[in-house]
Amino acid sequence: MLRAILISPDAELAERLTRALAEIGKVGVARRLDRYPREQELSGVIRAHAPQLFFIDVSELNEALRLAAVIAEQAPGAQVLAFARASEQRTLLELMRAGIREFIAVPEALSDLGNAVERVLAALERTPVSIAVTDEVIAFLPAKPGVGCSTIALNVSAALAADAGTKVLLADFDLNCGIIDFLLHLDGGHSLVDAAEHAAHLDEELWPKLVARVGPMDVLPAGPIKPGFRIEPPAMRYLLDFSRRNYDVICADLSGLMERFSVDLMQESKRIFLVCTPELPALHLARQKLEYLRSLDLENRVAVVLNRAEKRSLVSCADIEKLIGLPVGMQVPNNYRGVHKALEDAKPADPRSELGKCYAGLARQILSKSPDARKPRRFVEYFSITPARYSFVDRR
Repeated sequence: MLRAILISPDAELAERLTRALAEIGKVGVARRLDRYPREQELSGVIRAHAPQLFFIDVSELNEALRLAAVIAEQAPGAQVLAFARASEQRTLLELMRAGIREFIAVPEALSDLGNAVERVLAALERTPVSIAVTDEVIAFLPAKPGVGCSTIALNVSAALAADAGTKVLLADFDLNCGIIDFLLHLDGGHSLVDAAEHAAHLDEELWPKLVARVGPMDVLPAGPIKPGFRIEPPAMRYLLDFSRRNYDVICADLSGLMERFSVDLMQESKRIFLVCTPELPALHLARQKLEYLRSLDLENRVAVVLNRAEKRSLVSCADIEKLIGLPVGMQVPNNYRGVHKALEDAKPADPRSELGKCYAGLARQILSKSPDARKPRRFVEYFSITPARYSFVDRR
């Protein structure tokens, strides 16, 4: 079914068209706007709903043409079907000049709506919709609880968000022991669980009620412990697709328990930072996790982050690499005092500190490899990046 946006300041006209579309059954109206939105609002609607078709009331022709130009720029391939109470020669001529070929007079010519929808379907088959989405999904995977993975995820996310123009989402996927809300002293509002439960209905109005704004980034905390709750593949798909359209970088803090939804998310991730410490139990579990990721053909996305590194560690970096089976990509120095101070202040580490500079370095690595993170994808690609390797799989 086509996903459509209907824009009309005429409530009666919009209602007539909505009822007619319901009878046809091939178009679902995801959102109705009772005004001609400004560009920023329309951009938000496009990112929220990824529509294939727009119904635009052309009673105010200049406003309608302005919207059509925004749609052509931000959702190439999306079809526009114009409508009004009556057809006028000048209006039809201007619509043709703007590249809009479909017009319906409501209610006079509603009987032609079905044919118009069929033509739109044919046009979309020839030229699918392309909307900018990011492939920068970054997973932070702890070798074991207590290795400081959440602290690293938080600080790297903050460093990424400090880069002007980079929209960052930090999502806490540890549904049993998530501590991002504690680290930031959040007030216990909505959470990832709420987002997952309403994933199919996420839009530009609901989303701001679910996330917390912390400095320049958005945070989706895990929320209260909810034993037994799992994010099913369809909900994960909706949640991740929505986030990809609205952020440049998505940082996912995982539990390390390798739940099905965590594995699904790592299969959709561009990078997986496996966080461990120099202690032997953490290194042993890091090796086990790497072996499992290798069995899923994900090893080439994994980078080892050694947290709480000491200059005179009992286990050398070379020994750690040999034990885990992968080079250490970055070492984060041991600085309990700095971490404790950040926790007291409910802020990321001081960017001027050695610890802060280390997190910033990791963020630079991510950004330097992402010259064009938000690139257009066809509408049909929203549900998988590369079907052979990255698609969601139900492993029940």
